Amino acid sequence: MANSPVSRPTRVALEIRKTLAMLLVQEAKDPRFQRMTLTECQISKDLSVAKIHFSMIGHNSGDPEVAETLQALEKATGFFRSEIGKRLNLRIVPHLRFYFDTVPENVQYIEDLINKALNKK
Repeated sequence: MANSPVSRPTRVALEIRKTLAMLLVQEAKDPRFQRMTLTECQISKDLSVAKIHFSMIGHNSGDPEVAETLQALEKATGFFRSEIGKRLNLRIVPHLRFYFDTVPENVQYIEDLINKALNKK
């Protein structure tokens, strides 16, 4: 059986995303976490930093609910790192950095511009 061409950082990032999503649904007590979706996890080549992107349906980056959720995620980072380290048996548990994913709102903005341009003809 051939080895997959996926790099170790990519595999670790996928496992971190999967584990973190499970933690958010099953173990985190904060109700704000129930309204969010993890969209992406990127990890540095040395596995020291994981950038986790999340979105919230119906919310834009300027919404106060997004800021509150981001603050709650940052507050719970120690718990998340501890659980990720236990469950994935990593020698080095990456520092977790959370970011609101603005791609959906950017897509909507671009679609609105395209529709506006098409309607002018």
